[in-house]
Amino acid sequence: MSPDVTPFLGLAAHLGRGFRRLATDTVTGARRAFPRRVGDLDAAALSKVMGRAVTSVTVLDGSAGTSSRARLALTGDDVPDSVFVKMSAESSAIRMLGELANLGENEARFYSQLAPELSGVPTAFGSAFDPLTGRFVIVLEDMANDSCDFYDTLRPIDRDGAAQLVELLAHVHGTFWGRLPAARGTGPLGWLTATSDERSLPISRPLMRLSAKRLADKTDIPIETGRFVIENYPAAVRLIDDGPHTVLHGDSHPGNVFFRDGRAGLLDWQVVKRGHPTRDLAYSLVTGMTTEERRANQRDLLDVYRRALAAEGGPDLDGDELWDRYRQSAVQPFLASLTTAGLGGMQSEQIAYEGLRRAVDAFEDLETVAVLQKSL
Repeated sequence: MSPDVTPFLGLAAHLGRGFRRLATDTVTGARRAFPRRVGDLDAAALSKVMGRAVTSVTVLDGSAGTSSRARLALTGDDVPDSVFVKMSAESSAIRMLGELANLGENEARFYSQLAPELSGVPTAFGSAFDPLTGRFVIVLEDMANDSCDFYDTLRPIDRDGAAQLVELLAHVHGTFWGRLPAARGTGPLGWLTATSDERSLPISRPLMRLSAKRLADKTDIPIETGRFVIENYPAAVRLIDDGPHTVLHGDSHPGNVFFRDGRAGLLDWQVVKRGHPTRDLAYSLVTGMTTEERRANQRDLLDVYRRALAAEGGPDLDGDELWDRYRQSAVQPFLASLTTAGLGGMQSEQIAYEGLRRAVDAFEDLETVAVLQKSL
């Protein structure tokens, strides 16, 4: 079989599984005990997910996006006064998009298997996933009741905050360093996938081309700076995925960062994956800081990361090699910001465009294309 055909067969199988789950949910979902909507989260359902005796549930507020979200007031035996719940989106089309990236399954597994070993993540009171329908429920602490600071590209992270963030990334990376199986699908952490192995990889380049085309007449951001990566996407992704892997957050832009009691934290683990640590580092620093702050501090911040990673049980990485890998990994924030801005609907236009502008700035001053071309 031609190697060029194999990824498309994998995508077809992946899509087939997603359609089967949606069809099963349509035909039998209403008869299954698994909750499908926020309104299904009564005391009995939450008691089962949380493993605690909930006696009453009141919906405080809710929102919709790639998942359905709600704040719930609870009473019961040893339960918090309120919780934040994430569930499958009500729209079949959005659930199918989630199936492409395994969003619900990934996050439910993260909170049940990985989060108990980590600090700097929201407290989880329970999670559940239904493999027949792809439905999921995740019950988290209600951070609206806490003194947390939240960020986005319009509220950039300063140097001190960025130092805390890279130390948190070092904690995540170091905790799981050396624990991933060599082959996907084996062992307890075999479900974690590298970007270069994702089933959706064949449709990534068409989505990026579409995004660039849509943005061409809408912004003065020089998107063509990244054209080389768009056209050589599979090879570029394989290159930045090369080398030792650990557990990555995978989506560490500032909108998924919070600070509580002076310490950094990370939200929204639905694209948790495996890969080289510079993926997270480049995404966090490039999109989280202003271009000027990043340029002035990124070398020092990488040294902060190196020291923290070694302290967390990871290796003592070579500084020059880490710098070169970081420059290559600017691919991650560019491509993520390009599709976010180009496809729309995931962030406000102002927030998305600022992230893309910073990513293009990084592509230029880190000379990412030149670094990639040397190795491809």
